[in-house]
Amino acid sequence: MDWVNGLFSIHSSIQAVAVIALIVACGLALGKVKVGGISLGIAFVFFVGILAGHFGLNIDPIVLDYAETFGLVIFVYTLGLHVGPHFFVSLRQEGFALNMWGLALIAVGTLMAVALCPITHIGIGDMVGLLCGATTNTPALGAAQQALQHLGHNSGSAALATAVTYPLGVLGVILAILLLRKFLVKPSDLVVRQDHDENHTYIGQFVVVNPAVVGRTLAQISQSTRTKFIVSRVWRSGQVIVPIASTVLREGDNLLVVTNRENESTMELLFGKKVEKDWNKEQIDWNHIDSKVESRVVVMSRAVLNGKRLGHLHLRYTYGVNVSRVFRGDVKLLATDDLRLQYGDRLTIVGEPKALDNAEHFFGNSVKTLSEPNVGSILLGMLLGLALGTIPISIPGMASPVRLGIAGGPIVMGILVGALGPKMHFISYTTHSASLMLRRLGLSVYLACLGLDAGKDFFATVIRPEGLLWVGLGFVLTIVPTLLIGIIALRTKKYDFGTICGILCGSMANPMALSYANDTIEGDTPSISYASVYPLGMFVRVIIAQMLVMFFA
Repeated sequence: MDWVNGLFSIHSSIQAVAVIALIVACGLALGKVKVGGISLGIAFVFFVGILAGHFGLNIDPIVLDYAETFGLVIFVYTLGLHVGPHFFVSLRQEGFALNMWGLALIAVGTLMAVALCPITHIGIGDMVGLLCGATTNTPALGAAQQALQHLGHNSGSAALATAVTYPLGVLGVILAILLLRKFLVKPSDLVVRQDHDENHTYIGQFVVVNPAVVGRTLAQISQSTRTKFIVSRVWRSGQVIVPIASTVLREGDNLLVVTNRENESTMELLFGKKVEKDWNKEQIDWNHIDSKVESRVVVMSRAVLNGKRLGHLHLRYTYGVNVSRVFRGDVKLLATDDLRLQYGDRLTIVGEPKALDNAEHFFGNSVKTLSEPNVGSILLGMLLGLALGTIPISIPGMASPVRLGIAGGPIVMGILVGALGPKMHFISYTTHSASLMLRRLGLSVYLACLGLDAGKDFFATVIRPEGLLWVGLGFVLTIVPTLLIGIIALRTKKYDFGTICGILCGSMANPMALSYANDTIEGDTPSISYASVYPLGMFVRVIIAQMLVMFFA
Protein backbone atom coordinates (compact mmCIF):
# COMPACT_ATOMS: atom_id res chain seq x y z
CA MET A 1 0.00 0.00 0.00
CA ASP A 2 3.04 2.26 -0.17
CA TRP A 3 1.97 3.43 -3.61
CA VAL A 4 -1.38 4.64 -2.22
CA ASN A 5 0.38 6.46 0.59
CA GLY A 6 2.73 8.07 -1.89
CA LEU A 7 -0.12 9.09 -4.17
CA PHE A 8 -1.76 11.21 -1.47
CA SER A 9 1.04 12.20 0.90
CA ILE A 10 4.26 12.89 -1.04
CA HIS A 11 4.18 16.35 -2.60
CA SER A 12 4.25 16.26 -6.40
CA SER A 13 2.13 17.43 -9.32
CA ILE A 14 0.46 14.01 -9.45
CA GLN A 15 -0.30 14.15 -5.70
CA ALA A 16 -1.84 17.61 -6.04
CA VAL A 17 -4.15 16.46 -8.84
CA ALA A 18 -5.08 13.31 -6.91
CA VAL A 19 -5.94 15.18 -3.71
CA ILE A 20 -8.02 17.86 -5.45
CA ALA A 21 -9.80 15.24 -7.57
CA LEU A 22 -10.61 13.17 -4.48
CA ILE A 23 -12.01 16.18 -2.61
CA VAL A 24 -14.11 17.34 -5.57
CA ALA A 25 -15.45 13.86 -6.36
CA CYS A 26 -16.44 13.17 -2.74
CA GLY A 27 -17.90 16.66 -2.29
CA LEU A 28 -20.07 16.52 -5.40
CA ALA A 29 -21.30 13.03 -4.50
CA LEU A 30 -22.22 13.98 -0.92
CA GLY A 31 -23.71 17.27 -2.13
CA LYS A 32 -26.52 15.32 -3.82
CA VAL A 33 -27.68 13.85 -0.52
CA LYS A 34 -30.83 15.57 0.76
CA VAL A 35 -31.63 15.98 4.44
CA GLY A 36 -35.14 17.25 5.05
CA GLY A 37 -35.45 18.09 1.37
CA ILE A 38 -32.29 20.24 1.47
CA SER A 39 -29.00 19.47 -0.25
CA LEU A 40 -25.86 21.61 -0.29
CA GLY A 41 -24.86 20.75 -3.84
CA ILE A 42 -21.45 21.97 -4.96
CA ALA A 43 -20.92 23.75 -1.61
CA PHE A 44 -20.22 20.37 -0.04
CA VAL A 45 -16.86 20.35 -1.85
CA PHE A 46 -15.82 23.16 0.49
CA PHE A 47 -16.71 21.12 3.58
CA VAL A 48 -14.96 17.99 2.30
CA GLY A 49 -11.88 20.13 1.72
CA ILE A 50 -12.07 21.33 5.34
CA LEU A 51 -12.27 17.75 6.60
CA ALA A 52 -9.36 16.71 4.39
CA GLY A 53 -7.25 19.59 5.69
CA HIS A 54 -8.22 18.82 9.27
CA PHE A 55 -7.04 15.21 8.95
CA GLY A 56 -3.66 16.30 7.62
CA LEU A 57 -4.11 16.02 3.88
CA ASN A 58 -2.19 18.81 2.10
CA ILE A 59 -0.43 19.73 -1.12
CA ASP A 60 2.47 21.98 -2.02
CA PRO A 61 1.55 25.60 -1.07
CA ILE A 62 2.62 27.00 -4.44
CA VAL A 63 0.57 24.43 -6.33
CA LEU A 64 -2.36 25.03 -3.98
CA ASP A 65 -2.24 28.77 -4.65
CA TYR A 66 -2.06 28.18 -8.42
CA ALA A 67 -4.98 25.72 -8.48
CA GLU A 68 -7.10 27.97 -6.26
CA THR A 69 -6.43 31.01 -8.46
CA PHE A 70 -6.97 29.15 -11.72
CA GLY A 71 -10.25 27.65 -10.51
CA LEU A 72 -11.55 31.03 -9.36
CA VAL A 73 -10.63 32.76 -12.63
CA ILE A 74 -12.30 30.05 -14.75
CA PHE A 75 -15.47 30.27 -12.68
CA VAL A 76 -15.91 34.04 -12.57
CA TYR A 77 -14.95 34.63 -16.21
CA THR A 78 -17.28 31.97 -17.64
CA LEU A 79 -20.02 33.20 -15.29
CA GLY A 80 -19.63 36.72 -16.70
CA LEU A 81 -19.57 35.30 -20.22
CA HIS A 82 -22.80 33.42 -19.52
CA VAL A 83 -24.81 36.37 -18.20
CA GLY A 84 -23.20 39.04 -20.40
CA PRO A 85 -25.55 38.87 -23.44
CA HIS A 86 -28.58 39.78 -21.34
CA PHE A 87 -26.95 41.72 -18.48
CA PHE A 88 -27.33 45.29 -19.76
CA VAL A 89 -30.76 44.60 -21.25
CA SER A 90 -31.87 43.31 -17.85
CA LEU A 91 -30.55 46.43 -16.13
CA ARG A 92 -32.49 48.69 -18.50
CA GLN A 93 -35.75 46.80 -18.00
CA GLU A 94 -37.27 45.10 -14.95
CA GLY A 95 -33.85 44.00 -13.74
CA PHE A 96 -33.04 47.54 -12.61
CA ALA A 97 -35.70 47.50 -9.89
CA LEU A 98 -34.74 43.98 -8.85
CA ASN A 99 -31.10 45.00 -8.54
CA MET A 100 -32.04 47.96 -6.35
CA TRP A 101 -33.56 45.53 -3.86
CA GLY A 102 -30.46 43.36 -4.05
CA LEU A 103 -28.18 46.35 -3.46
CA ALA A 104 -30.31 47.35 -0.47
CA LEU A 105 -29.76 43.92 1.08
CA ILE A 106 -26.01 44.17 0.41
CA ALA A 107 -25.91 47.66 1.97
CA VAL A 108 -27.69 46.50 5.14
CA GLY A 109 -25.30 43.56 5.61
CA THR A 110 -22.22 45.69 4.95
CA LEU A 111 -23.28 48.44 7.39
CA MET A 112 -24.00 45.79 10.03
CA ALA A 113 -20.53 44.27 9.56
CA VAL A 114 -18.82 47.65 9.89
CA ALA A 115 -20.89 48.54 12.98
CA LEU A 116 -20.06 45.21 14.65
CA CYS A 117 -16.28 45.72 14.36
CA PRO A 118 -15.91 48.18 17.30
CA ILE A 119 -18.60 46.38 19.32
CA THR A 120 -16.98 42.94 19.07
CA HIS A 121 -13.34 44.13 18.70
CA ILE A 122 -12.92 41.95 15.61
CA GLY A 123 -10.48 43.22 13.00
CA ILE A 124 -11.79 44.30 9.64
CA GLY A 125 -9.95 41.50 7.84
CA ASP A 126 -11.66 38.85 9.93
CA MET A 127 -15.00 40.68 9.71
CA VAL A 128 -14.80 40.75 5.93
CA GLY A 129 -14.16 37.01 6.05
CA LEU A 130 -17.23 36.58 8.26
CA LEU A 131 -19.28 38.66 5.80
CA CYS A 132 -18.06 36.59 2.84
CA GLY A 133 -18.99 33.37 4.62
CA ALA A 134 -22.35 34.75 5.75
CA THR A 135 -23.15 35.68 2.16
CA THR A 136 -21.56 32.50 0.70
CA ASN A 137 -19.54 34.71 -1.62
CA THR A 138 -16.18 33.06 -2.22
CA PRO A 139 -15.11 35.39 -5.09
CA ALA A 140 -15.45 38.31 -2.66
CA LEU A 141 -13.20 36.42 -0.26
CA GLY A 142 -10.66 36.01 -3.05
CA ALA A 143 -10.73 39.76 -3.67
CA ALA A 144 -10.39 40.52 0.05
CA GLN A 145 -7.42 38.17 0.36
CA GLN A 146 -5.74 39.89 -2.56
CA ALA A 147 -6.25 43.29 -0.91
CA LEU A 148 -4.93 42.05 2.45
CA GLN A 149 -1.84 40.56 0.84
CA HIS A 150 -1.27 43.80 -1.08
CA LEU A 151 -1.23 45.69 2.23
CA GLY A 152 1.10 43.14 3.80
CA HIS A 153 -1.48 41.55 6.12
CA ASN A 154 -2.08 37.86 6.72
CA SER A 155 -5.08 36.68 4.70
CA GLY A 156 -5.33 33.22 6.22
CA SER A 157 -7.61 34.23 9.09
CA ALA A 158 -10.09 35.77 6.64
CA ALA A 159 -10.42 32.41 4.86
CA LEU A 160 -10.82 30.72 8.24
CA ALA A 161 -13.57 33.16 9.19
CA THR A 162 -15.33 32.37 5.93
CA ALA A 163 -14.99 28.66 6.55
CA VAL A 164 -16.65 28.72 10.00
CA THR A 165 -19.55 30.94 8.88
CA TYR A 166 -20.21 29.42 5.45
CA PRO A 167 -22.41 26.49 6.59
CA LEU A 168 -24.92 28.68 8.43
CA GLY A 169 -24.64 31.19 5.59
CA VAL A 170 -26.10 28.51 3.31
CA LEU A 171 -28.77 27.42 5.76
CA GLY A 172 -29.57 30.96 6.97
CA VAL A 173 -31.08 32.08 3.66
CA ILE A 174 -33.14 28.89 3.47
CA LEU A 175 -34.34 29.47 7.05
CA ALA A 176 -35.26 33.07 6.20
CA ILE A 177 -37.33 31.86 3.23
CA LEU A 178 -39.06 29.32 5.47
CA LEU A 179 -39.89 31.97 8.12
CA LEU A 180 -41.20 34.44 5.54
CA ARG A 181 -43.44 31.82 3.94
CA LYS A 182 -44.76 30.49 7.24
CA PHE A 183 -45.61 33.79 8.93
CA LEU A 184 -45.96 36.50 6.26
CA VAL A 185 -46.74 35.03 2.83
CA LYS A 186 -50.37 34.99 1.75
CA PRO A 187 -51.79 32.79 -1.04
CA SER A 188 -51.96 35.85 -3.31
CA ASP A 189 -48.20 36.36 -2.89
CA LEU A 190 -47.56 33.00 -4.55
CA VAL A 191 -49.34 34.06 -7.75
CA VAL A 192 -46.93 35.18 -10.48
CA ARG A 193 -47.48 38.90 -11.15
CA GLN A 194 -45.12 39.38 -14.07
CA ASP A 195 -44.90 37.78 -17.47
CA HIS A 196 -41.39 36.38 -17.68
CA ASP A 197 -41.92 34.63 -20.98
CA GLU A 198 -38.70 34.89 -22.98
CA ASN A 199 -40.60 34.83 -26.27
CA HIS A 200 -40.53 38.49 -27.26
CA THR A 201 -42.20 37.89 -30.63
CA TYR A 202 -45.79 37.66 -31.83
CA ILE A 203 -47.03 36.18 -35.13
CA GLY A 204 -50.34 37.37 -36.54
CA GLN A 205 -52.30 37.27 -39.78
CA PHE A 206 -53.75 40.54 -41.09
CA VAL A 207 -55.80 41.53 -44.14
CA VAL A 208 -54.91 44.79 -45.89
CA VAL A 209 -58.04 46.98 -45.84
CA ASN A 210 -56.52 50.25 -44.65
CA PRO A 211 -56.46 52.67 -47.64
CA ALA A 212 -53.40 54.40 -46.17
CA VAL A 213 -51.17 51.38 -46.90
CA VAL A 214 -52.76 50.17 -50.16
CA GLY A 215 -50.43 50.90 -53.10
CA ARG A 216 -47.40 51.51 -50.86
CA THR A 217 -44.29 49.37 -50.59
CA LEU A 218 -43.32 47.57 -47.38
CA ALA A 219 -40.25 49.82 -47.15
CA GLN A 220 -42.42 52.96 -47.28
CA ILE A 221 -44.80 51.59 -44.65
CA SER A 222 -41.93 50.61 -42.39
CA GLN A 223 -40.35 54.05 -42.64
CA SER A 224 -43.65 55.76 -41.77
CA THR A 225 -44.02 53.99 -38.42
CA ARG A 226 -41.74 53.46 -35.45
CA THR A 227 -43.19 50.00 -34.84
CA LYS A 228 -40.87 47.20 -35.93
CA PHE A 229 -42.39 44.34 -37.89
CA ILE A 230 -41.51 41.76 -40.54
CA VAL A 231 -43.86 40.42 -43.22
CA SER A 232 -42.71 36.85 -43.87
CA ARG A 233 -45.49 35.77 -46.29
CA VAL A 234 -48.10 37.42 -48.48
CA TRP A 235 -51.11 35.46 -49.78
CA ARG A 236 -52.58 37.11 -52.88
CA SER A 237 -55.25 35.57 -55.13
CA GLY A 238 -54.40 32.05 -54.01
CA GLN A 239 -50.66 32.55 -54.55
CA VAL A 240 -47.97 32.87 -51.88
CA ILE A 241 -45.30 35.55 -52.17
CA VAL A 242 -42.05 35.92 -50.26
CA PRO A 243 -42.08 39.72 -49.93
CA ILE A 244 -39.14 42.10 -50.23
CA ALA A 245 -38.86 45.77 -49.31
CA SER A 246 -40.18 46.87 -52.72
CA THR A 247 -43.29 44.65 -52.60
CA VAL A 248 -46.40 46.80 -53.11
CA LEU A 249 -49.42 45.91 -50.98
CA ARG A 250 -52.85 45.54 -52.52
CA GLU A 251 -56.23 45.63 -50.92
CA GLY A 252 -57.23 42.18 -49.69
CA ASP A 253 -53.66 40.89 -49.31
CA ASN A 254 -53.27 38.43 -46.44
CA LEU A 255 -50.07 39.12 -44.50
CA LEU A 256 -48.26 36.90 -42.02
CA VAL A 257 -46.60 39.45 -39.74
CA VAL A 258 -43.95 38.91 -37.05
CA THR A 259 -43.62 41.71 -34.50
CA ASN A 260 -43.08 42.29 -30.80
CA ARG A 261 -45.83 40.99 -28.55
CA GLU A 262 -46.95 44.42 -27.37
CA ASN A 263 -47.51 45.63 -30.95
CA GLU A 264 -50.42 43.34 -31.85
CA SER A 265 -53.04 46.12 -31.68
CA THR A 266 -50.76 48.51 -33.60
CA MET A 267 -50.50 46.03 -36.49
CA GLU A 268 -54.29 45.74 -36.62
CA LEU A 269 -54.60 49.53 -36.85
CA LEU A 270 -51.88 49.69 -39.50
CA PHE A 271 -53.18 47.04 -41.90
CA GLY A 272 -56.86 47.16 -41.08
CA LYS A 273 -58.11 43.71 -40.06
CA LYS A 274 -56.86 40.85 -37.93
CA VAL A 275 -57.57 37.21 -38.81
CA GLU A 276 -58.57 35.28 -35.69
CA LYS A 277 -56.09 32.43 -35.98
CA ASP A 278 -53.43 31.46 -33.46
CA TRP A 279 -50.05 31.34 -35.21
CA ASN A 280 -48.05 31.24 -31.96
CA LYS A 281 -48.64 27.60 -31.04
CA GLU A 282 -45.57 25.37 -30.87
CA GLN A 283 -47.27 22.60 -32.86
CA ILE A 284 -47.62 24.52 -36.13
CA ASP A 285 -46.01 22.76 -39.10
CA TRP A 286 -44.95 25.76 -41.16
CA ASN A 287 -43.90 23.70 -44.16
CA HIS A 288 -47.43 22.41 -44.75
CA ILE A 289 -49.11 25.84 -44.84
CA ASP A 290 -48.40 26.16 -48.55
CA SER A 291 -46.47 24.10 -51.08
CA LYS A 292 -44.12 26.69 -52.59
CA VAL A 293 -42.74 28.39 -49.48
CA GLU A 294 -41.00 26.68 -46.60
CA SER A 295 -39.74 27.72 -43.20
CA ARG A 296 -36.39 26.48 -41.92
CA VAL A 297 -34.20 27.05 -38.85
CA VAL A 298 -30.49 27.45 -39.60
CA VAL A 299 -27.54 28.01 -37.29
CA MET A 300 -25.18 30.91 -37.85
CA SER A 301 -21.78 29.18 -37.66
CA ARG A 302 -19.69 31.39 -39.98
CA ALA A 303 -17.32 33.43 -37.85
CA VAL A 304 -17.12 36.18 -40.47
CA LEU A 305 -20.81 37.01 -39.90
CA ASN A 306 -20.40 37.49 -36.14
CA GLY A 307 -21.47 41.03 -35.21
CA LYS A 308 -22.93 41.84 -38.62
CA ARG A 309 -26.25 43.69 -38.69
CA LEU A 310 -28.97 41.59 -40.29
CA GLY A 311 -30.01 44.38 -42.66
CA HIS A 312 -26.49 44.68 -44.07
CA LEU A 313 -26.64 41.13 -45.41
CA HIS A 314 -29.42 41.98 -47.97
CA LEU A 315 -30.85 38.48 -47.75
CA ARG A 316 -34.14 39.38 -49.44
CA TYR A 317 -32.42 40.65 -52.59
CA THR A 318 -29.50 38.21 -52.67
CA TYR A 319 -31.26 34.96 -51.77
CA GLY A 320 -34.96 35.79 -51.85
CA VAL A 321 -35.55 34.78 -48.24
CA ASN A 322 -36.89 36.53 -45.17
CA VAL A 323 -35.58 36.09 -41.62
CA SER A 324 -38.56 36.27 -39.28
CA ARG A 325 -37.11 35.37 -35.87
CA VAL A 326 -33.76 34.81 -34.21
CA PHE A 327 -33.33 32.34 -31.35
CA ARG A 328 -30.49 33.33 -29.01
CA GLY A 329 -30.23 30.77 -26.25
CA ASP A 330 -33.79 30.46 -24.93
CA VAL A 331 -34.80 33.95 -26.07
CA LYS A 332 -36.78 34.62 -29.27
CA LEU A 333 -35.90 37.94 -30.90
CA LEU A 334 -37.53 39.88 -33.72
CA ALA A 335 -35.26 39.78 -36.78
CA THR A 336 -35.05 43.52 -37.45
CA ASP A 337 -32.50 45.02 -39.83
CA ASP A 338 -30.52 46.58 -36.96
CA LEU A 339 -30.18 43.31 -35.01
CA ARG A 340 -26.56 42.23 -34.66
CA LEU A 341 -26.07 38.55 -35.28
CA GLN A 342 -24.08 36.47 -32.83
CA TYR A 343 -22.15 33.30 -33.47
CA GLY A 344 -24.48 30.42 -32.58
CA ASP A 345 -27.76 32.26 -33.30
CA ARG A 346 -30.55 30.13 -34.77
CA LEU A 347 -32.46 31.95 -37.51
CA THR A 348 -35.91 31.15 -38.86
CA ILE A 349 -35.76 31.80 -42.62
CA VAL A 350 -38.71 31.72 -45.01
CA GLY A 351 -38.53 31.23 -48.78
CA GLU A 352 -38.60 28.74 -51.63
CA PRO A 353 -36.69 25.47 -51.02
CA LYS A 354 -33.84 26.29 -53.43
CA ALA A 355 -33.43 29.76 -51.95
CA LEU A 356 -33.37 28.30 -48.46
CA ASP A 357 -30.60 25.87 -49.49
CA ASN A 358 -28.46 28.79 -50.69
CA ALA A 359 -29.14 30.84 -47.56
CA GLU A 360 -28.37 27.85 -45.35
CA HIS A 361 -24.97 27.49 -47.03
CA PHE A 362 -24.37 31.23 -46.54
CA PHE A 363 -24.95 31.03 -42.77
CA GLY A 364 -22.89 27.86 -42.40
CA ASN A 365 -25.45 25.84 -40.44
CA SER A 366 -22.71 23.60 -39.02
CA VAL A 367 -23.86 22.18 -35.71
CA LYS A 368 -20.58 20.26 -35.44
CA THR A 369 -18.60 23.51 -35.54
CA LEU A 370 -20.69 24.95 -32.71
CA SER A 371 -20.12 21.83 -30.63
CA GLU A 372 -16.44 22.71 -30.36
CA PRO A 373 -15.87 25.29 -27.58
CA ASN A 374 -13.71 28.27 -28.47
CA VAL A 375 -10.97 27.51 -25.96
CA GLY A 376 -8.62 30.09 -27.46
CA SER A 377 -11.09 32.97 -27.08
CA ILE A 378 -11.94 31.86 -23.52
CA LEU A 379 -8.29 31.87 -22.47
CA LEU A 380 -7.72 35.21 -24.21
CA GLY A 381 -10.69 36.65 -22.35
CA MET A 382 -9.30 35.33 -19.06
CA LEU A 383 -5.96 36.96 -19.84
CA LEU A 384 -7.65 40.29 -20.55
CA GLY A 385 -9.66 39.90 -17.33
CA LEU A 386 -6.53 39.32 -15.26
CA ALA A 387 -4.92 42.36 -16.90
CA LEU A 388 -8.02 44.43 -16.10
CA GLY A 389 -7.90 43.20 -12.52
CA THR A 390 -4.38 44.57 -12.02
CA ILE A 391 -5.22 48.13 -13.09
CA PRO A 392 -5.08 50.42 -10.02
CA ILE A 393 -8.19 52.56 -9.48
CA SER A 394 -7.57 55.57 -7.24
CA ILE A 395 -10.45 56.52 -4.94
CA PRO A 396 -10.31 59.75 -2.91
CA GLY A 397 -9.74 59.07 0.76
CA MET A 398 -8.03 55.72 0.27
CA ALA A 399 -4.30 55.37 0.87
CA SER A 400 -3.90 52.67 -1.75
CA PRO A 401 -5.68 52.24 -5.08
CA VAL A 402 -8.40 49.62 -5.49
CA ARG A 403 -7.97 46.78 -7.95
CA LEU A 404 -10.64 44.51 -9.34
CA GLY A 405 -8.27 41.62 -8.66
CA ILE A 406 -8.42 38.03 -9.83
CA ALA A 407 -12.14 37.82 -9.02
CA GLY A 408 -13.46 41.19 -10.18
CA GLY A 409 -11.38 41.64 -13.35
CA PRO A 410 -12.35 38.38 -15.07
CA ILE A 411 -16.06 38.66 -14.23
CA VAL A 412 -16.22 42.22 -15.59
CA MET A 413 -14.34 41.19 -18.71
CA GLY A 414 -16.63 38.17 -19.12
CA ILE A 415 -19.72 40.39 -18.95
CA LEU A 416 -18.21 42.87 -21.43
CA VAL A 417 -17.16 40.14 -23.88
CA GLY A 418 -20.52 38.40 -23.57
CA ALA A 419 -22.43 41.65 -24.16
CA LEU A 420 -20.19 43.51 -26.60
CA GLY A 421 -18.19 40.71 -28.22
CA PRO A 422 -20.27 40.56 -31.42
CA LYS A 423 -19.92 44.31 -31.95
CA MET A 424 -16.14 43.89 -31.78
CA HIS A 425 -16.36 40.74 -33.94
CA PHE A 426 -15.00 38.77 -30.98
CA ILE A 427 -16.44 35.24 -30.90
CA SER A 428 -17.73 34.71 -27.38
CA TYR A 429 -20.05 31.79 -28.16
CA THR A 430 -19.75 28.79 -25.88
CA THR A 431 -22.14 25.87 -25.84
CA HIS A 432 -24.42 25.68 -22.81
CA SER A 433 -22.93 22.38 -21.69
CA ALA A 434 -19.33 23.64 -22.07
CA SER A 435 -20.14 26.84 -20.16
CA LEU A 436 -21.81 24.91 -17.35
CA MET A 437 -18.95 22.44 -17.12
CA LEU A 438 -16.30 25.17 -16.97
CA ARG A 439 -18.21 27.02 -14.26
CA ARG A 440 -18.69 23.91 -12.16
CA LEU A 441 -15.10 22.75 -12.69
CA GLY A 442 -13.65 26.13 -11.78
CA LEU A 443 -15.83 26.56 -8.70
CA SER A 444 -15.23 22.98 -7.56
CA VAL A 445 -11.44 23.30 -7.77
CA TYR A 446 -11.53 26.69 -6.03
CA LEU A 447 -13.73 25.45 -3.18
CA ALA A 448 -11.60 22.30 -2.76
CA CYS A 449 -8.40 24.34 -2.46
CA LEU A 450 -10.05 26.93 -0.22
CA GLY A 451 -11.37 24.28 2.15
CA LEU A 452 -8.08 22.36 2.14
CA ASP A 453 -6.18 25.51 3.12
CA ALA A 454 -8.61 26.45 5.90
CA GLY A 455 -9.19 22.92 7.20
CA LYS A 456 -5.98 22.57 9.19
CA ASP A 457 -7.15 25.20 11.72
CA PHE A 458 -10.93 24.95 11.28
CA PHE A 459 -12.07 22.86 14.23
CA ALA A 460 -9.47 24.32 16.56
CA THR A 461 -10.97 27.74 15.79
CA VAL A 462 -14.61 26.70 16.18
CA ILE A 463 -14.13 25.26 19.66
CA ARG A 464 -12.47 28.44 20.89
CA PRO A 465 -14.74 31.16 22.35
CA GLU A 466 -13.93 33.49 19.46
CA GLY A 467 -14.85 30.71 17.02
CA LEU A 468 -18.32 30.42 18.50
CA LEU A 469 -18.60 34.20 18.34
CA TRP A 470 -17.67 34.11 14.66
CA VAL A 471 -20.33 31.49 13.94
CA GLY A 472 -22.98 33.54 15.76
CA LEU A 473 -22.02 36.80 14.03
CA GLY A 474 -22.02 35.10 10.64
CA PHE A 475 -25.52 33.78 11.24
CA VAL A 476 -26.72 37.26 12.25
CA LEU A 477 -25.14 38.80 9.13
CA THR A 478 -27.01 36.22 7.03
CA ILE A 479 -30.49 36.12 8.46
CA VAL A 480 -31.14 39.70 9.66
CA PRO A 481 -30.59 41.52 6.30
CA THR A 482 -32.39 38.73 4.42
CA LEU A 483 -35.46 38.86 6.67
CA LEU A 484 -35.52 42.66 6.74
CA ILE A 485 -35.42 43.14 2.96
CA GLY A 486 -37.76 40.18 2.42
CA ILE A 487 -40.37 41.65 4.78
CA ILE A 488 -40.19 45.12 3.20
CA ALA A 489 -40.42 43.68 -0.33
CA LEU A 490 -43.48 41.62 0.65
CA ARG A 491 -45.14 44.68 2.18
CA THR A 492 -44.83 46.65 -1.06
CA LYS A 493 -46.95 44.00 -2.89
CA LYS A 494 -44.96 44.65 -6.10
CA TYR A 495 -43.53 41.16 -6.46
CA ASP A 496 -44.67 37.61 -6.02
CA PHE A 497 -42.91 35.52 -3.39
CA GLY A 498 -40.92 33.56 -5.98
CA THR A 499 -39.42 36.76 -7.38
CA ILE A 500 -38.52 37.93 -3.87
CA CYS A 501 -36.84 34.60 -3.12
CA GLY A 502 -34.76 34.98 -6.28
CA ILE A 503 -33.71 38.49 -5.20
CA LEU A 504 -32.66 37.23 -1.77
CA CYS A 505 -30.77 34.22 -3.13
CA GLY A 506 -29.07 36.21 -5.89
CA SER A 507 -27.91 39.08 -3.72
CA MET A 508 -26.62 36.57 -1.15
CA ALA A 509 -24.90 34.57 -3.95
CA ASN A 510 -26.59 31.43 -2.66
CA PRO A 511 -27.39 28.89 -5.42
CA MET A 512 -28.16 26.27 -2.78
CA ALA A 513 -31.00 28.38 -1.38
CA LEU A 514 -32.20 29.01 -4.94
CA SER A 515 -32.39 25.26 -5.50
CA TYR A 516 -34.55 24.97 -2.39
CA ALA A 517 -36.79 27.84 -3.57
CA ASN A 518 -37.23 26.23 -6.99
CA ASP A 519 -38.22 22.95 -5.37
CA THR A 520 -40.87 24.53 -3.15
CA ILE A 521 -42.29 27.32 -5.35
CA GLU A 522 -44.09 26.79 -8.64
CA GLY A 523 -42.88 28.62 -11.73
CA ASP A 524 -39.53 30.01 -12.86
CA THR A 525 -39.69 33.40 -11.12
CA PRO A 526 -37.01 32.56 -8.50
CA SER A 527 -34.48 31.57 -11.17
CA ILE A 528 -35.25 34.56 -13.39
CA SER A 529 -34.89 37.19 -10.66
CA TYR A 530 -31.82 35.35 -9.32
CA ALA A 531 -30.13 35.61 -12.71
CA SER A 532 -30.97 39.32 -12.90
CA VAL A 533 -29.57 40.12 -9.46
CA TYR A 534 -26.64 37.73 -9.13
CA PRO A 535 -24.06 39.31 -11.53
CA LEU A 536 -24.29 42.85 -10.17
CA GLY A 537 -24.51 41.58 -6.58
CA MET A 538 -21.42 39.43 -7.08
CA PHE A 539 -19.50 42.32 -8.62
CA VAL A 540 -20.52 44.81 -5.93
CA ARG A 541 -19.58 42.45 -3.12
CA VAL A 542 -16.16 41.90 -4.69
CA ILE A 543 -15.58 45.67 -4.78
CA ILE A 544 -17.00 46.20 -1.27
CA ALA A 545 -14.75 43.50 0.19
CA GLN A 546 -11.69 45.30 -1.16
CA MET A 547 -12.90 48.74 -0.13
CA LEU A 548 -13.56 47.63 3.45
CA VAL A 549 -10.02 46.28 3.66
CA MET A 550 -8.46 49.33 2.04
CA PHE A 551 -10.42 51.85 4.14
CA PHE A 552 -10.33 50.19 7.54
CA ALA A 553 -7.42 47.69 7.62
